[in-house]
Amino acid sequence: MKKIAGLFAVWMGLAACAGAQNAAQTYVWPPAPGLLTLRLWPNGVPDAKPAPGPEGDLTTPKDALIAGKPLLHWGNVTNPTLTIYPPQGNNTGVAIVVFPGGGYHILAIDLEGTEVCQWLNQAGITCALLKYRVPDSGPYPTSSAALQDAQRAVGLVREHAADWHIDPKRTGVLGFSAGGHLAAALSTLYTNRMYAPVDAADALSCRPDFAIIIYPGYIALADKGFEPNSFIQVNAQTPPAFLVQAEDDPVHVENSIVYFMELKNAGVPAEMHLYAQGGHGYGLRPTALPITHWPVLAIEWLHTINVLPATTK
Repeated sequence: MKKIAGLFAVWMGLAACAGAQNAAQTYVWPPAPGLLTLRLWPNGVPDAKPAPGPEGDLTTPKDALIAGKPLLHWGNVTNPTLTIYPPQGNNTGVAIVVFPGGGYHILAIDLEGTEVCQWLNQAGITCALLKYRVPDSGPYPTSSAALQDAQRAVGLVREHAADWHIDPKRTGVLGFSAGGHLAAALSTLYTNRMYAPVDAADALSCRPDFAIIIYPGYIALADKGFEPNSFIQVNAQTPPAFLVQAEDDPVHVENSIVYFMELKNAGVPAEMHLYAQGGHGYGLRPTALPITHWPVLAIEWLHTINVLPATTK
């Protein structure tokens, strides 16, 4: 408990320091000048479909606040990109591709994107933020668009491992809500690309080395008594996972429980944290609810599975 308390104190200290920085130092969207942003599909997007409007901020005054702050709803994405946020200070060599949520309709690009990258960077982790296609890009097999983007993104990160000073064998994914489903889908659907190969990146594995899955959806089917989604087939090669969800989540805590049990039955290491309260869509903005301390536990888990160096006792 003392160890966890110490980690929490460090996390809160980092959050306080970040809050004290001026606005120019806060991660924003669109990305700040100087950050590397790659187009996922330089020769054209596979299975391209038009969006109902121009790409941009679809936030309205009626949208709910999260921890007293607005949430950016980024929508109508037809040209997906990958933005690279290098770590601040010490580089651990770990890379994480981040999938924001938004029900495959919009992307919560700040709450579950840029703010997550800022936290990961403070922990010495390279963040690759995926702006995947929306709307109507998933869940697979309703559409394969978001899964195509995710597969391509992980391959690109591994292709650039030397350039970005990362370890291709310590490259994972982190997803929220629909992005959590996308992380689980990629963890089980990595053997075959869902698109024709583009370049050398597509010859590299798109299997994540680990997955952090926060309040996922689409894994347990509510309209079928929460039976497992048959298109997410866990086996012994599925990467280890860290799961967080609240019992009062309207998207249903069964999504985490079902995935955890499938991992357990397959002999895959997994860690799950369930809470009585928390709802859905809180990102990592701290509130009075214990569930919002999950980032401390996630970093500790990365140490536990030896993605980050073991901590001293």
